[in-house]
Amino acid sequence: MSSVNTSNSNGIKNYFVNFNQDTTSLAVGGKAGYRLYSLSDVDILEQIYSNGTEDSCLVERLFSSSLVAVVSLAAPRKLKVCHFKKGTEICNYSYSNTVLTVKLNRARLVVCLEESLYIHNIRDMKVLHTIRDTPPNPLGLCALSINSDNCYLAYPGSSTIGEVQIFDAVNLHAKTMIHAHDSPLAALAFSPNGLRIATASEKGTVIRVFSVLDASRLFEFRRGVKRCVAISCLAFSLCNQFLGCSSNTETVHVFKLEDPKDSPRRSVDESSWMGYLTNYLPSQVTDVFNQGRAFATVHLPFYGIRNVISIATIQQQLRLLVATENGSLYVYNLDQNEGGDLALYKHHRLDGTPESTSKDSDNTDGPNRSSPHTIEESDKLREMAAATESPPKGAFHFTDDHEYPPLTQNSD
Repeated sequence: MSSVNTSNSNGIKNYFVNFNQDTTSLAVGGKAGYRLYSLSDVDILEQIYSNGTEDSCLVERLFSSSLVAVVSLAAPRKLKVCHFKKGTEICNYSYSNTVLTVKLNRARLVVCLEESLYIHNIRDMKVLHTIRDTPPNPLGLCALSINSDNCYLAYPGSSTIGEVQIFDAVNLHAKTMIHAHDSPLAALAFSPNGLRIATASEKGTVIRVFSVLDASRLFEFRRGVKRCVAISCLAFSLCNQFLGCSSNTETVHVFKLEDPKDSPRRSVDESSWMGYLTNYLPSQVTDVFNQGRAFATVHLPFYGIRNVISIATIQQQLRLLVATENGSLYVYNLDQNEGGDLALYKHHRLDGTPESTSKDSDNTDGPNRSSPHTIEESDKLREMAAATESPPKGAFHFTDDHEYPPLTQNSD
């Protein structure tokens, strides 16, 4: 899932907000620490955990496990991996520059700096590979597939055009380069199975979806024609059928991935009026006709505020969630068949104020490992390995230390 940092264009510190990989929880960080909320019930925003000891500008939770990766404003070059259930620090690393982004799945932890990426084995946090001298990436734009079997990493291959470098984070080699846009990239997102990647450029008018395996273009959607639109988030639904897009405007677009073929173009009957147009109009014009339009839209009660979105089934209903850097969570119901304009179902405040009830480090050349003093080495590795296992079919019991996170005999 994407995330939003903690300052706006005026430098005012707000909140870091981020959904975990399967949208079961929401992390909120700020000057007063960080909090984790459960998303199992959209009517009640249950707080799972609160840490008010230090400011937090990045908070990444590993699925529904107890592992969180945290970066503070006071030490922006240091990454801490913690067991929040026990309130202990497992380990920490320092990097040569500010940590801009952290991504996790059950096999890898990726740290993105402005001109390098570090790939860790999440079970013992050893650095497996370092990608150095990447094109300048001041926003830390990157994406990591949440699927450990298709464990791909994506990051900009250029700072001047929209090239996407796909890297195999298991076998540790470059896989392919996708020329996605003529303008520099603004957003990236993998599908849940890791086999598709959605892209948007700084121009912000067209969203494209590519195959990770062969770099072919599968879908193309038109977000709009308005210029100077900053895309803040792309998000696939966990069912792989929808793709959401949010920006600095008041509109969130949801596109439906309807075409099962590996082609962005449906065949056009040459005898139809569309066939006539495609034969005689310039290709730039016919491209616009062939681009998909939004299946559903949301008109937010604000604009100009960075936000992250997620599409997930919660309580047997498909929902669109919008979390903002000024401390709000908006919940919309998404009809899989009808789409259209979505009405607000619930609004939660993330700063402790009453909610509405509407139902409409070190300057080193690489990471330096610090020995933790709060956990024994064997316990640390056991808990790291346990959290990377696939979750059980049943729900987690937060009150049972023996079941959370799940411990298994499997160590592969």
